Amino acid sequence: MLEALLDKALNVSTIEEAEELLREYHPNPTALFHTALNLAKVAHAPQKRKSGEPYIIHPILVATITALVSNDESMVIAALLHDVVEDTEYVIEEIEEIFGEDVAHMVEGLTKIEDIREVELVPSSSEQKLISSAMTFRKMLLSSIKDVRVLVVKLCDRLHNMTTLDALAPEKQLRIAEETMVVYAPIAHRLGISQLKNRLEDLSFSYIYPEAYQHIEEYIEKNSQNLHLKLNTFVREIQKLAKENGFAEGEIEVFGRVKHYYSMYQKMQRKGIGIDEILDLIAIRILVKQDIDCYKILGALHLNYKPIISRFKDYITLPKENGYSTIHTTLFNDSGIVEAQIRTFEMHKTAEFGVAAHWRYKDGRQQKQKVNLQWLESLQYQNDSVEEFYSLAKGDLFVDDISVFSPDGDNYTLPRESVVLDFAYTIHSDIGDKAISALVNKRKKSLLTTLKNGDIIRINTDENAKVHCSWYDTVKTSKAKEGIRSACNHKLKACDKLAAINILTELAYECKEINTEKVESMFELCKLKENAYKMTSNKDIYEEVSAKFLEKLASSDISCNKPEELIKEHFRIITNKEIVKIEFDYCCHPKMGDEIVGFVEDNEVVIHHKLCQQAYRKMKAKDAMVFVTWADEKSSRYQLIISLQNRQGILADLLAKLAKLDLNVLNIELGIKSSDSAEFCKLEVETKEQNVKKLEEKLNQKFKLIEMISLNDAYSKK
Repeated sequence: MLEALLDKALNVSTIEEAEELLREYHPNPTALFHTALNLAKVAHAPQKRKSGEPYIIHPILVATITALVSNDESMVIAALLHDVVEDTEYVIEEIEEIFGEDVAHMVEGLTKIEDIREVELVPSSSEQKLISSAMTFRKMLLSSIKDVRVLVVKLCDRLHNMTTLDALAPEKQLRIAEETMVVYAPIAHRLGISQLKNRLEDLSFSYIYPEAYQHIEEYIEKNSQNLHLKLNTFVREIQKLAKENGFAEGEIEVFGRVKHYYSMYQKMQRKGIGIDEILDLIAIRILVKQDIDCYKILGALHLNYKPIISRFKDYITLPKENGYSTIHTTLFNDSGIVEAQIRTFEMHKTAEFGVAAHWRYKDGRQQKQKVNLQWLESLQYQNDSVEEFYSLAKGDLFVDDISVFSPDGDNYTLPRESVVLDFAYTIHSDIGDKAISALVNKRKKSLLTTLKNGDIIRINTDENAKVHCSWYDTVKTSKAKEGIRSACNHKLKACDKLAAINILTELAYECKEINTEKVESMFELCKLKENAYKMTSNKDIYEEVSAKFLEKLASSDISCNKPEELIKEHFRIITNKEIVKIEFDYCCHPKMGDEIVGFVEDNEVVIHHKLCQQAYRKMKAKDAMVFVTWADEKSSRYQLIISLQNRQGILADLLAKLAKLDLNVLNIELGIKSSDSAEFCKLEVETKEQNVKKLEEKLNQKFKLIEMISLNDAYSKK
């Protein structure tokens, strides 16, 4: 349906043609609709698009796409008016007076999206990477737009903009395509509107990776006859099979399709294969009337075709949170391999139109407030590079979901390979923070146990539970990652505060008038005390704070020996005591570069990891401490995955560029070649650059960086 509409829209060049198309998809308009159409035509009358055509054609066609997705006329009217407040003299109060609060609320939401976009999104003229600002934009958009209808209309608006992108300059085309891929396609995916999601992805893909897109397109066109022959053969065989199993004409519908280009590209990237190695380029959809019929036809298929069990998914028994319900099974016989999707006609509506099915197939005014966006707002967005996002090497937006349950039967959707702790944080951040263990299917399991589809989980909590920073890289969801990061940052701040007070108290150890309470009160008077607490690991801050501290004592006629710096073994220590020995305690084993603290015992310094529990107890007990850091410059280790063109001398060129960036290569592994001559190279490197973002920017200037993972100690922050 959507493809047919977009094909017609491409041939629209006049206002009259646009209106005629809108009447086709919205055949029974109200008087209020005509008022909106006339107002939009008058408001946008002076404006032209970059292509030269009247601007009003755009909102009319956006309203047409919205009408296809939803029969809620308020949404169609909002689509007609979506640029009026943004681009003309009209204000939102006038819109509310004429069209009512509901339409005005949506138009205001659509205007708000543009306001957020202007603030958060890197402009197309900038050299800066789009990814981090796009992620922030998407997060703000989802958290601030409370009416899901606003997002649906915005997706329709973006889809029409993508179909007319060829009128813009190439650099703007690329920027808008990237923004669409990072922001809008994932939202369409999570809203379950596959019609919009697939088209947004393919259009974006064609601008971002035009050569890869063309390569796939040429292959499909070249093999079109053979693919459609296989498709038609499967359709006829399944129709015959359905009839033999008691399905009458009209009770079942079978149709096929060639998969969309971006999904093919995803598979090529994930598996490192060429398009000619993708076995299931075609898919069959089977629609039936009742839920039980889905299982009847599934049984018939599995008895007549050999299924690939590892690729079987039952989203009818365990539907996704966005309402998606379908059985997926992959079959093969002498004709080849095909993916079959089995669903009811009602499920098909939800699968194609997602949450918008609430308004397309029901009374929109009764349904609009019943759609809850809480699950959408809690999505994880941990991807750090736009290339990683495109290739789907990682990320939760497109990976397979699993459905798990609470003991009460509540259904939760998590990314595949999530662990018990992900589930705990999904329920509530307090549950995650206090979790100590779990019962998975009534068996006691640890918090890092990987969950499977259908698991029933009960979380055991304790007020004194401890969050381990090393868990950060194991959990999959952003709620869990944010919970662990927050707990560890809170812990580090608490340690810094205690250590700073103990270090300054030890500086004045000869002065009986000075104790920890007096030092703490001096910190409380300090305007920048949070920054001053960082003196425990920053030499410059230490020197500044300690100098002011000693100066303050001197003004009160209290004299202390000035601290001196000494390098002993691998450590830099600043103290006014004689130090003869340095030792590690048995309780923790910090590695080079980890954050550390030092306790003074006689003339000996005992080193602990800053997050060591034993060290924390000693800090709280006000044990004497000194400033200590690693004497050697910190080195960080990363795993890089870089895409390389397969040409002579490319590896030597890669190593030379890495050397110029002062990266020491510790290990290198070549990946699998794909059919378009790309090769993925995995490296382990060491660098003294401590600013991760700066390092990533440098790498992206030289290479096509697919992934960058910190290999530092698990306690350390990225």
